[in-house]
Parts: sequence; structure tokens; C-alpha cells
Amino acid sequence: MKISKYQIFWMIASLEIGMVLLLTQSPAIEEAKQDAWISFVFAGLAGIGITFAAGKLSLLYPNQTFIQYSQIILGKWLGRIIVIPYFIHWLSVIGVIFRQSSEIIQMTLFTRTPLFILIVLLLLLVIYVNCIGGIEGIGRCSEIMGPLIFLMVIITLFLNFNNIEWDKILPVYTDSGLKSILQGGLTPVSFYGESVLIMMLLSFTEEPKKGVTWAVWGVGVVAILVTISTLEILMVFGANLSSRLWYPFFEMARYISLMQFLQNIEIIVTVIWIFSIFIKLSIYLFVSSYGIAQWLNIKDWRKVIWFVAIASIVLSLIYPNNNVASVSYLEKYWLPFVLPINMIGIPLLLWGIGVIRKNLKQIDE
Repeated sequence: MKISKYQIFWMIASLEIGMVLLLTQSPAIEEAKQDAWISFVFAGLAGIGITFAAGKLSLLYPNQTFIQYSQIILGKWLGRIIVIPYFIHWLSVIGVIFRQSSEIIQMTLFTRTPLFILIVLLLLLVIYVNCIGGIEGIGRCSEIMGPLIFLMVIITLFLNFNNIEWDKILPVYTDSGLKSILQGGLTPVSFYGESVLIMMLLSFTEEPKKGVTWAVWGVGVVAILVTISTLEILMVFGANLSSRLWYPFFEMARYISLMQFLQNIEIIVTVIWIFSIFIKLSIYLFVSSYGIAQWLNIKDWRKVIWFVAIASIVLSLIYPNNNVASVSYLEKYWLPFVLPINMIGIPLLLWGIGVIRKNLKQIDE
């Protein structure tokens, strides 16, 4: 299975933009107020740094996945242990995304459809693309859906331009200060940091070095678009109202009214957003299934898909409501554990040890 550098770009960009637009803007605005757009600038730079570090780590062993080279760097047993937090991370986030996305689909499109049915239908689509096409199939889907996602975001921003009021982002910095701005950037950084999935994906690229470059570009382009959209949300709704909205970007799409002719495009935005969720879930299902198969030395990784699928359904139904799935998961697990450990700590640790081992090996030779 091989994917191109362009597919890496669209995979990283597509998996990030949907949930970043949906879930990070409200908490960032609540913390940094009208300076939230600055929070997203810092978050974007940090996300690029995380992607670069994860990419450089993977380039030490470009033909192997994270599951394999962690054992080379740390030894067999320690290397097998250090990947366990990632299995917990990957499986739990699949369950959370299924719950969040299914509730939003139910709220906007299928109000009378049972939540369980929506979860199962979405899961079957994700299983299908993994079983039939694997990572190549996901890469091809992202090349088609990725441009549509970006086009819809750009159209939404363009059509709201006549609703903006520039004075709503004033004064800059003085009301918030550096501490609030940095705190406002924590949530978006944690979503940009999902690009550490490149540690599992890079071994499938035809040109690993260019794959890292295009992955960095993927995060960078998303960061620019999300920063611009946050600016526009602030200029349309103001900081006070924006911080109280569950999904500010979705509400901004609903706000569009062009000469009483072009209205209700939030339905189109929802459909395009589902494309992003589909790509994200497909990648997470692949990474989880392939990684667990390698960890357990199972030759046919597709057999593991069904275990991950069942676990995903169970995890998605554990949460009593979307508030717990979104807020509690973010505050109690995602920010205090996944961001500092899985996205920053372990990749930097392995990168440092890996570079030292490589240099020592070259000296010995």
C-alpha cells in the first residue's frame, strides 16, 4: 500500500479542519475573547512544530511504522509498552468522534433517526473503505473530498463578508493579555497535534521526505483558514455571543442571507463537514487496526478492524450526552494527557534517543 505526498497533504488537512472548526473556536473565544484569532496563530505555529518533530522522528526509520521503530529505539519490551498510550488515545477518540458526529447529524439532518442507527451506518462506511482500499483508498477519497471541504469553508467566509464589523475585534491584546491568549490556544493545539498520526502513515508514502513537507503544509493551510474564520466569526457575532455558541462556524453559515435568494446553506456545510469526519474516522480506524495487528504480530490487519469497530460502538455509547463526550473528554483526558504525552513528550523523547543511537552507530561503523 502506497500513498503520494499530495494524498498525505489532503489526509492531514481533511482530518483536522472539520473538528477544529467545530470544537475549538468557542473555548478559545471564551478564554481570549476578541483576541482568540491570535490564539489560533500561536496554535498553528505549535501544530506545525509538532508535525515537524513527528515527521523527523519517522524519517529516522522511513520504511517502518511507529509501532516498529519504537522497539528499535527503546528495545523490544519498553518499545511495546510506550505505544500503549496511543492505542488508548486512538480507540477513545474514535468513540468520541462517532458520538459527536452522529449527534450533530441527528440534530441537523435526521432528527427522528435513533442515534445508534446513525453510529452504525457511519461505522459501516468507514469499515468499507478500510477493508476495500486500505490506506490507498482513504488517500484517494481525501483527494476528492479535501478540495470540496476547503471550497465550502472559503465560500462560507466569502458570503459572510458583508456581515462583518471590524470594530468588534478591538481593542487588540489589551483586554486579554498573553496568558489568556496562550490558554485560548491550548484546545486548537491539541487538535492540530493529531498530525502525529504521520508516525504511522509516513512508511506508506512513496517519498517520505516530501511527505513530511506536505504534512506540515497541510497543518499550515488549515491553521491559516481557521484563523481567518475565527477572525470573521468575531467580526460577525462579537466575542460575547461567539463564546456562548456551541458551533460558531456552523452558526455563521446559517447567518448567510444573500438578497433573500441564497439561504440555509448550513445543510451543505453539514454534508461537507461529514466528509471531513469520514476521512478522520477512516484514518483512525486504519491506524488503530494496523497498529494493533503489528503489536500483536497478526499478519492480516483487516481482521483487527472488527475488534476496533465493536470497541468504537461501545465507547461511543458510554457517554450519556454530547456535552460529556465533548467537554469532559477534552478537559479530563485530551488536554492533560494526550497533548503533553502523546503529541509532544513521547515523539520528542524518541526523536532524541533515535538521533543519538543513529550517531553512535555511525561512529562505530
